[in-house]
Amino acid sequence: MKRICYVVAMVAEAQPFIERYHIQEVKDFFAPLPCLLYEGEVDGVTLNVVLNGQEHGSDLVGCEAATVATLSAIQCLHPDIIINSGTCGGFRAKGAEIAKVYIGNGVMFHDRRVPGDDAWATQSLGNYPVWDGSERLAKTLGYEMGKVTTGSSLDMQPCDFEIIQQHGGQLKDMEGAAVGFVCSLFQVPILYVKSVTDLCDSGAETFEEFSRNLHQACDALKVANERVIDYLKGQMN
Repeated sequence: MKRICYVVAMVAEAQPFIERYHIQEVKDFFAPLPCLLYEGEVDGVTLNVVLNGQEHGSDLVGCEAATVATLSAIQCLHPDIIINSGTCGGFRAKGAEIAKVYIGNGVMFHDRRVPGDDAWATQSLGNYPVWDGSERLAKTLGYEMGKVTTGSSLDMQPCDFEIIQQHGGQLKDMEGAAVGFVCSLFQVPILYVKSVTDLCDSGAETFEEFSRNLHQACDALKVANERVIDYLKGQMN
């Protein structure tokens, strides 16, 4: 493997990482799509960071933008592995703390409630495969693992919580399963690296807690991604 590609929703999540490796934007690479491409080389390995892009002055978050970014990245860049790196909600009752970093050991949707038989329910939940080296990486680097569940809203409704609990979800985000869906279509391995910004069971207002802790969580994400890159370089060379 010689090309690592990150798919990231927000500038704040990607910027520390981009600056650390001095990778440069490739202007209008995905035009007219809003996705942005940054590219550089790290010890002979091509490193790409694909951002969802922005609209009306704000980052494009959520499943639709992540799907477009991931599809574009795979078709145009042909990466050996996709890494979905970003912030997420966690659950204090399951050991989560602000800025704690996890490696994903599974990914599913928690808000696609489609009535019908088992085939409809299975398709709605997703439960897409993650890279088979995820557990080994987590153990080597000393990170806990957790199941990522994805929905299109920042808040969490009682029905969402019920599904998350029923299926062992630990980390709540807005992009992971969408990225995993596209990777599953192309059989591209996907690794999840997530840092906690808010505790879904803390009783705090979600957006306020997310905003307050975003910088700290992104700093932790930067450190984790450096370690992940070093690990993957060792596997690739």
